Amino acid sequence: MMRAWILPLLLVVCGALVAATLAVRGFAGAAVPLLVLFVLLAGLHSPLAFPRSIGAAETQRRSALDGRPVVHWRAGCPYCLRLRIRLGRDAGRLHWVDIWRDPSGAAAVRAANDGNETVPTVMVAGRPHTNPDPVWVREQLAPRPRT
Repeated sequence: MMRAWILPLLLVVCGALVAATLAVRGFAGAAVPLLVLFVLLAGLHSPLAFPRSIGAAETQRRSALDGRPVVHWRAGCPYCLRLRIRLGRDAGRLHWVDIWRDPSGAAAVRAANDGNETVPTVMVAGRPHTNPDPVWVREQLAPRPRT
């Protein structure tokens, strides 16, 4: 669980050190925006930028009931962040599993990716799709006509 917060914490600490150095040297006007930038980057790379994660078993159960895709992700992954940002509000309609918090989710990703923890891995109808295009993922949320 702590592993997900290492990069955001490093960003905040580094930003604080750089900002403090600038402030001590008399560049307080540059220190504040720089610190804000580092804090924003830390927020984007933290678990807070993603919808609440639930366990892999629960997401499989929910996906079987409502047919929505399951996204396996981890904090600090630029491709996961890209998917999350591009999905916008639609991200809340997906089921999210943080593989660093859920060992069974990590195992599912390794099984789908030849032993690698490559994320984002999106499960649609039980089939894995590694690093799919966000437009394609959004299309999977569209209601399907009943036949």
